[in-house]
Amino acid sequence: MGKKIVVVGAGAIGGYSGGHMTRAGHDVTLIDAWPEHVEYMRKHGLHLSGLTAAENHAMKVRAMHVCDVQELIKDRPVDIAFICVKSYDTEWAAHLIKPYLAPDGFVVSLQNCINEERIAAIVGWGKTLGCIASLVAAELCEPGHVNRTVPLGGERHTVFRVGEVHGRVSPRTAEVADLLRSADSAKVTTNLGGERWSKLVVNSMRNGLSAASALNGNARDLAEGPRWLSIRLGSEAVRVGQALGFQLEKMLGMEPETLARAGEGNRDALAEIVDILVEAAMRRSDEQRPSMAQDIAKGRRTETDFINGFVAARGDEIGVPARTHAKMNEVVRRVERGEVEASPDNIRDL
Repeated sequence: MGKKIVVVGAGAIGGYSGGHMTRAGHDVTLIDAWPEHVEYMRKHGLHLSGLTAAENHAMKVRAMHVCDVQELIKDRPVDIAFICVKSYDTEWAAHLIKPYLAPDGFVVSLQNCINEERIAAIVGWGKTLGCIASLVAAELCEPGHVNRTVPLGGERHTVFRVGEVHGRVSPRTAEVADLLRSADSAKVTTNLGGERWSKLVVNSMRNGLSAASALNGNARDLAEGPRWLSIRLGSEAVRVGQALGFQLEKMLGMEPETLARAGEGNRDALAEIVDILVEAAMRRSDEQRPSMAQDIAKGRRTETDFINGFVAARGDEIGVPARTHAKMNEVVRRVERGEVEASPDNIRDL
């Protein structure tokens, strides 16, 4: 009998990875808080799409409302629980699934930001794994429909990186990586902290900027002003991560030190980073927009406090100021509160 898997938060990343695991024949239950999304999946299945026709799939899935999770007690215990909710919902999601875990069951944080400590505080460190989703760019565009707007990673770019907090390779990290290969390339990492901060650098360059400005990914990276702001954000985040002692990984082709120097005004480094960002934009769909920009468009709360706000807070703690992040966080909060509309005007002074 195969492992029993649940995905708490069947939105863009949870729906995408959970749908592909279902398509590969695994026993997966998708749990979500959006009633229309759950009802559509129950009646019509889950539809996944991408940049090529070969990426379009529709499959029957087991979908469950958050309020019906207690029905899991009638089934066998959960072996693997993927938490794919927004960072501000991490604690309740961990509490929600904890009673249904098998004795050797565990939780995988498949989220933006850094949430392993929050999960471990509830289920225990021995039941906590982390997984970075690098360059998926998926969106839950309507109930039951998840669209990916960047090319598959495949052999060119490893998308899913699964790791233990302590850094050792374990059978369960290999098992989770194998599950996620049904969606795209995956590996086990011995550098979960460094991978996490590296992904945070990329998110901090893009998410808040697009959320505040309403620019999609390509408009952000192809226009000189927003692109320069993005590079400065990345530079500050790298310096904070380095000061914290993280071993940063190459980020979408960008070496951490090169990105840091680019944001500090080194011309050669800047030219190299600009070339990388422009080339990446040429491969993306014009529909691509970061998750926080999706949240603003949908009138939802963003993860700004866990991305730009988090970088600024950690920088203040260790004496490495990340002032651009602090300013970006406040601008996004103003847009989020409805004080100003998302517009390129919001980022001009930054």
